[in-house]
Amino acid sequence: MDALDLARWQFGITTVYHFIFVPITIGLSALVAGLQTAWVRTGKEHYLRATKFWGKLFLINFAMGVVTGIVQEFQFGMNWSDYSRFVGDIFGAPLAIEGLLAFFLESTFLGLWIFGWDRLPKRLHLATIWLASIGTLLSAYFILAANSWMQHPVGYEVNTMSGRAELHSIGAVLTNVTTLVTFPHTITACFLTAGALMLAVSAWHLRKRSQEEVFRPGLRLGAWVVLIAGLGVLITGDLQARVMTEQQPMKMAAAEALYETSSPASFSLFTVGSLDGREEVASVRIPSLLSFIATGSPSGQVEGINNLQAEYARKYGPGDYTPYVPVTYWSFRLMIGFGGLAMLIAALALWTSRRGRTPANRWLWAAAVATVGMPLLANSFGWIFTEMGRQPWTVFGVFKTAQSGSPSVSAGEAGTSLVVLTLLYGVLAVIEVGLFLRYARAGAPAIEPVSEDPDRPLTFAY
Repeated sequence: MDALDLARWQFGITTVYHFIFVPITIGLSALVAGLQTAWVRTGKEHYLRATKFWGKLFLINFAMGVVTGIVQEFQFGMNWSDYSRFVGDIFGAPLAIEGLLAFFLESTFLGLWIFGWDRLPKRLHLATIWLASIGTLLSAYFILAANSWMQHPVGYEVNTMSGRAELHSIGAVLTNVTTLVTFPHTITACFLTAGALMLAVSAWHLRKRSQEEVFRPGLRLGAWVVLIAGLGVLITGDLQARVMTEQQPMKMAAAEALYETSSPASFSLFTVGSLDGREEVASVRIPSLLSFIATGSPSGQVEGINNLQAEYARKYGPGDYTPYVPVTYWSFRLMIGFGGLAMLIAALALWTSRRGRTPANRWLWAAAVATVGMPLLANSFGWIFTEMGRQPWTVFGVFKTAQSGSPSVSAGEAGTSLVVLTLLYGVLAVIEVGLFLRYARAGAPAIEPVSEDPDRPLTFAY
């Protein structure tokens, strides 16, 4: 592999790894804030214990997310300097806003929440976790605005003298229609992920009949969140698919292995293609469903790969404009499949735990515990589909991946950083999983009396 391929592998590995923590942080911050709100309003101790328990897991995840996220922005200068030079004026703006506004908001108020237990008034302390949660949402929005500009560039002009894209309207970038459909889809997926975590950990404790007063409500809350957020993912995903079909028709065609323009177009349940992914050998399809997903009409026309390849060659010049179809095809289906499976298990958990019942089926418990990994896999395959389906472009229709690398970085240097970062992230994964399992197994803490000494030292609440 050359330096460009190694740089792509490195960015893919670190991005997917980092995004394991992001949805848990976003979703769990709001769930913890909700549990603390329930405690402030009712005064019931089990809500406070649940807040402390899930808050501890949230903090572990938040810290690891910060550590792994720092590497992401450094890579733009390390391996993607030509990309950074071309889009820096535009791409850097939402990222700078995210760092200066959103991240400082969430980190500042999260610090107040950690150290403010029993020192700040209850309602003021509650406000700090809600503000931290809002900060995570803002961070997500600005980062998605940057990524959405790569999918659908707006508010810019290319300066032919300098060879750079120049920002003309930050408002256009922040209100990009791609951002407006991607943000709710991503956030509902975050709640799906956090709900699955709550469901899985609660199921593990209930299987052992441990702390039922805390984990039975946790099981049902997590299951309800998975179901409601899952429906949100489906609705927003439908909207996003139609926008994607309009802006990046090749991505939709590759997602369905649709080689010829069709009206109506069928949805592929299973397709076998040639080894190079350039033609269909056999498939099982649902008539007209793809037309409805892509256009909102069961008779709508969906353009095929071969037609789009010819069109792009005329528009952008000679070249291969088809993404690797097997990756886009299967990542799209695995994204949907793992998310749907999590919803199914959540529905079973709700049904079997209704009216105070505790399920006795060990297979159900095993499935409920395994639910934690399903949204994480769905999120990962979703990002792989989003980024791989845009190829060969880094900025769709404007700047190609082949133009984006760092010309001064050799294959040896790119390979070394790939190995080092992958090993480092492996070590961090062991630490993260170890801490998570240790505190998850420990269960909800007992509530101890608070010292009334006003001069007691400020301590970390966990």
